[in-house]
Amino acid sequence: MITRFALFEGSVKSGKTSDFRAAVTDRLVPLWKQFPGNSDVRVMFGEERDEGAPEFPLILAITYPDKETMAGALESDARNQSRVVTGEIVSEFFDGRIHHHVTEANEYTGGS
Repeated sequence: MITRFALFEGSVKSGKTSDFRAAVTDRLVPLWKQFPGNSDVRVMFGEERDEGAPEFPLILAITYPDKETMAGALESDARNQSRVVTGEIVSEFFDGRIHHHVTEANEYTGGS
């Protein structure tokens, strides 16, 4: 199982946090959910961070069973549409950069 993260590093334009989050939820999440082969889509909006840590107003995580499935999703129409919509939302609400990271997932049960 692998997860591809999109890290939105930077800041939301002043006074636009609610509009940014609504645009992501209403316009991007439906497209991200259509990426073929994904097993889940997680959208995390930054709330707090350590002093001096970089700001990440949005972290997107999409999980796939393997890299081949992810590669297919990245070539899909939904992905192409999401890139256009992301560009629109970024230009209206966000100052910063977006970078992607692919991770191998390991999961452990919490508790004692």
